[in-house]
Amino acid sequence: MKLVIAEKPPVAMALASVLGARTRKDGYVEGNGYIVSWCVGHLVGLCDASEYDEKYKKWRYDDLPIVPECWKHKVLEGTKKQFGILKKLMRDSKVDEVICATDAGREGELIFRLVYEQAGCKKPMKRLWISSMEEQAIKDGFASLKDGSCYDSLYQSALCRAKADWLVGINASRLFSVLYNQNLKVGRVQTPTLAMIVDRNQKIKEFTKEKYYMAHIKFDDMDAVTEHFQKKEDADKVAADCLERMCEVEKDDVKEKTVRPPKLYDLTTLQREANRMFGYTAQQTLDAVQEMYEQKLVTYPRTDSQYLTDEMGESTETLIQMLFGKMPYAEGLEYQPDVSKVLNSKKVSDHHAIIPTMEVAKADIGELKERNRKILYLISARVLTATADPYIYESHKCQITCNYHTFYLSAKKTKQEGFKAIENKWKQFFGVKIEKEEPELDIWAGKHYGPCDSFVSEHFTQPPKQYTEDTLLSAMERAGNEELTEDTEKKGLGTPATRAGIIEKLIYSQYATRKGKQILPTDDGKVLVEILPDFLKSASMTAEWENQLLLMEHGEIAPEQFMTGIKNMLTMMLNGCDAISEEETRRFQTRESIGTCPVCGSLVYESKPNFYCSNHDCHFALWKDNRYLQSMEKTMDKKMAAELLKNGSVHVKDLYSRKKNMYFEADLHMDTDETGKVNFSLSFPKKKSKNKSKKK
Repeated sequence: MKLVIAEKPPVAMALASVLGARTRKDGYVEGNGYIVSWCVGHLVGLCDASEYDEKYKKWRYDDLPIVPECWKHKVLEGTKKQFGILKKLMRDSKVDEVICATDAGREGELIFRLVYEQAGCKKPMKRLWISSMEEQAIKDGFASLKDGSCYDSLYQSALCRAKADWLVGINASRLFSVLYNQNLKVGRVQTPTLAMIVDRNQKIKEFTKEKYYMAHIKFDDMDAVTEHFQKKEDADKVAADCLERMCEVEKDDVKEKTVRPPKLYDLTTLQREANRMFGYTAQQTLDAVQEMYEQKLVTYPRTDSQYLTDEMGESTETLIQMLFGKMPYAEGLEYQPDVSKVLNSKKVSDHHAIIPTMEVAKADIGELKERNRKILYLISARVLTATADPYIYESHKCQITCNYHTFYLSAKKTKQEGFKAIENKWKQFFGVKIEKEEPELDIWAGKHYGPCDSFVSEHFTQPPKQYTEDTLLSAMERAGNEELTEDTEKKGLGTPATRAGIIEKLIYSQYATRKGKQILPTDDGKVLVEILPDFLKSASMTAEWENQLLLMEHGEIAPEQFMTGIKNMLTMMLNGCDAISEEETRRFQTRESIGTCPVCGSLVYESKPNFYCSNHDCHFALWKDNRYLQSMEKTMDKKMAAELLKNGSVHVKDLYSRKKNMYFEADLHMDTDETGKVNFSLSFPKKKSKNKSKKK
């Protein structure tokens, strides 16, 4: 029998259905010569530092750098049951072949290989590599399985990425935490990303805006302006001279311009568009498109390609015809799609661009989650615009004279609307404001306008804008690419699959925060970037590492070469931090503590998930979402935590009893042991509680 291992249960069920495996067992499905089972994300991960040596439980400068000679892995907590099932199946005598069917990418390869290695499996291994969960795609994939060894380089790159993240995270976090007596998190990719956010914020802070003025002459849709004036009276004089006067187009520089249709979506461009259009975070978009992939509605999401393979021409034409009839914004569209625009096998490595599948024809789109529905509409719209005609227009750069004063005007004249017609329709459908463009004018040299109105407008020079997820994703993608051509292999910070997670980690660690669509650094984030050496926060160096991982995927460099670079960086980091002043060590102590730790007496600070002890050797923490309070539909807040630290107890109102379906109040008591473990208990005050029924 053949054992097929998918990444998640829903994917396993879809594969099992196609393979004819129908008999449900505990943790797998069996039938028709196949056993189909699954991981639940990562089942196996790298061991913690303390699992190499007990001494690493304490964070000490003298123990650094921590570099394992022989790397150890462990089965992760909460996944032991499923790992045990997979291990048993892999060792089952009736299984003669194992098929890796995890997501077809670096991370999916790592998830499977670590399970395969940890289970000690030696059986022949094949690889399923598909970009769609449609039935035919699955059948075609199983008909063209490759030997697992073909993906050894992909596995090595994934393993090196995990080891590099471990080395930088463990060593840099411990080093700077010990030096600054603060629980700090330093990451190989997230720290350079944070540095970009901080740098942009600082440029805005340092920016000095300057006022300037422009004089205008206006007639109907014609609105021409002067160059900038520093003094309002100069602009006022020009406006006064031109009021009710005629003007003439003295020069008209005409150029025909062609705007090619946008490319299909890769994950990053989809995340950027969804943030720009709907305000979705990168993670929200990834979650939505991943869910629809598992529902067979779209193709594989974690792709960096914006093209389809050459052999997909016919199926894409069929897809477009289906979308014409299925997408509400496509009603009345008349154009002849040219699918050759989106076909280029040379620009497709692992996976092609994200497109809908033919399953959409059978789906009730109205039943999808609102976010998923909008993302599906967006992906479908991009297929239509990408295969449409280019937008062609005449660009007019005009110089206009009025009473001896010179004005300037940019205008255009559309010759072929092309993909813009589709783009405007779907933007209208979504209620998205269409960007202001140059006015459409029938204009030429020698044309006269007037008599003109005139006025003066006031303006300020503008600083750079704070990053949004749209612009941050773009900056991450472009990092290290400044001198590269379009056809050169991209570097960038992270990969399409990891960028959303990097942003979320910065938010979770409270180094960055969201304000509307903006991503802003916190005070701790700013200080962290200030104290770190340049090479740890260098976007270009980290981007080069990402490029090396990509080269490793292709078998062009050895894992040892990459790991040597990481280890050399750790040595450089330690050599540069052997002595800092006492004043410098207090850089993070400007924020207010909420009390002292009942175990060791150190200061306790607030983070996003908890209230934690600043002593790294102490494990005391009050979690905001602890199970004890959650059972009574309550979360720990700052006021409660401070009172518990001060008095060991706090009076709490509006606790909820599910058994009695009523609210009550009580005194919450906290007890801690020497390990930092917290136990809670309740006592009831003499005051009679209010029995008010819960409204459901």
